[in-house]
Amino acid sequence: MGKIGYGYGSESHLLRYLGYHRGYLQNSILESTGGIQIQWLDFCFSTLNEPLRHDQEWQGIDFIHDSEVRKKWNIFWPQTGNPPNWDAVGKLLGETGEEWLLIEAKAHIMEMHSSCAATHSKSKEMINKAMLVAHGSFASRTPTAQWLSPYYQFCNRLSVLHFLMRECVPPIPTRLIVIYFYGDKNGNQECPQIAEDWDSAIEKMYDTVGLVRKSVLFQRVHHIFLPVNPRINL
Repeated sequence: MGKIGYGYGSESHLLRYLGYHRGYLQNSILESTGGIQIQWLDFCFSTLNEPLRHDQEWQGIDFIHDSEVRKKWNIFWPQTGNPPNWDAVGKLLGETGEEWLLIEAKAHIMEMHSSCAATHSKSKEMINKAMLVAHGSFASRTPTAQWLSPYYQFCNRLSVLHFLMRECVPPIPTRLIVIYFYGDKNGNQECPQIAEDWDSAIEKMYDTVGLVRKSVLFQRVHHIFLPVNPRINL
């Protein structure tokens, strides 16, 4: 998470929706996933995380307390550096049981771009190995190196989804929810003003990382488009 903007940026808008428009947010996610109800996890209190000051986002698989799963995770992903951070985490309740919801939010195009910054040789080796197996789970048609840049953040989220659904036995039902806000005003950033403004950027990302949309695991990746203020778009 970067610095939270006052009234702008994906972090600000997601916190607004969770605090003031939770019904709108939940209905959008339930419509996409076919779930019945969502139970949101509170953030943890912290004295260390400057952007949030007194709070800490969920990281990696910290929301899972099964010791065997955590041991596998420690082997799968490096435990130093900056692990995947989730903008929100929840549990989806449906007819077939509970599933984890891992939330990532975006409000301008450049938020989609990032590169792997690992410098330690062992960490880079672990990330490369994790990306390789996740790359196969999504039937990617591009070199694994393209998962390390320029869409590394999205790809490491896919890798967490792969881990929970493919590396864990039995699988831990999980869905990745990417929320794309439109209508933001954020300085000189390219902020989509209607939902369709995201389409070309998302297509470019998919093509770059070689995602096959018909792959089984990709059916657990959901894209939700939310207006900063629905009244503006009436």
